[in-house]
Amino acid sequence: MKRILIIGGGIAGPAAALAFAKAGIEAEVFERQPCPADETGVFFTLGSNGLDALATLDLQEAALSHGFPTPAIELRSGTGKSLGISRIGTTRADGTSSQTMRRADLYSVLRDRVITEGIPISYGKELVSVNDSLDGVKATFSDGSSAEGDLLVGCDGVHSRTRTLIDPISPPPVSAGLINYGGFTSGMDVDTEPGTFRMIFGDRAFFGYAMSPDETVWWFVNEPTTATSAASVPTRSDAELRTHLANLFRSDFGPASDLIGAAQDLSRPTLTHLLPHLPRWQRGRLVVIGDAAHAPSPSSGQGASLSIEDALVLAQCVRDLGISSVALEKFESIRRPRVERIVKAAARINSNKAATGTSRRIRDTVLPLILKVSGTRGLEKTYGHHIDWLQTITA
Repeated sequence: MKRILIIGGGIAGPAAALAFAKAGIEAEVFERQPCPADETGVFFTLGSNGLDALATLDLQEAALSHGFPTPAIELRSGTGKSLGISRIGTTRADGTSSQTMRRADLYSVLRDRVITEGIPISYGKELVSVNDSLDGVKATFSDGSSAEGDLLVGCDGVHSRTRTLIDPISPPPVSAGLINYGGFTSGMDVDTEPGTFRMIFGDRAFFGYAMSPDETVWWFVNEPTTATSAASVPTRSDAELRTHLANLFRSDFGPASDLIGAAQDLSRPTLTHLLPHLPRWQRGRLVVIGDAAHAPSPSSGQGASLSIEDALVLAQCVRDLGISSVALEKFESIRRPRVERIVKAAARINSNKAATGTSRRIRDTVLPLILKVSGTRGLEKTYGHHIDWLQTITA
């Protein structure tokens, strides 16, 4: 029986394990962290295409119980000028649309199903090396232990070790020039209805917020930065961070400063890294999926959704074509055009967030026109995407 070694236990790893199980293929997950990452991350929007992929794994309802619909974004300038509405999902046949949820909740939904299915998860397993041969693949971990299987799938994120084992000269991830912050504020009235995301291009940073059904405001900040590594991000106490973030929006329209000042829950800063183009996704019995292969900016709203899609398509290819170079090449040929189109679009959004001076004025003038003339074709290609699990993959 085939055995898959999955490196990484975040979103992509458990999704891949479940997809392989659905295909009747044994898998085991190996996570670098010493314990489950229940509190990692703040929140994100799972696109309608991501929900569609979760439905194939019979997990859509479980995910929906933790989120709330956010089908569109109202964009404004720092002066309060309305720049238009941007849709971030399509409405599926069952009436569901894109959902905003805590990352930890989606992680728990996937992990709990992995445990229920009896799929092993091992923690404290940092991948060091791989021996790839005609007979199989052997992974060695930093604690001296090892595991053997027929295929190794790297789901180990933007700083993937698997990626460098596939290609030692693979391009490293690059800083997107933005630091991310997030938080939750209760007990404050804001001028939006539950489920409406409002995002503001402020003078010094980008701010987004939405009210959840329990009237807690979920908010985030993207601050332009020249930092290129986590070590170069300024270290601040909670009080200093709160003051710093509130000051970014003192001169801007909207409730940003008040929401930050009153937040009950404030996340630590993270530096956004991108992986726009990876020349090689696979070699021999090794392959990368999710952020390890194509890390889009959070601006795409597609990181988790694309990872779950990858997991399904890879499992289909292995199910129908076996563990072979043909299967891995087919997986890459199906997925690469889609994900790289989305990654490029997200990079353009990032540049708008960091616009200054003349660039900002041009953005505020042109963006409303772009939003008015843009049709639904691109929206449908991104958010209406469906993976037919019953389709037979052919070489």
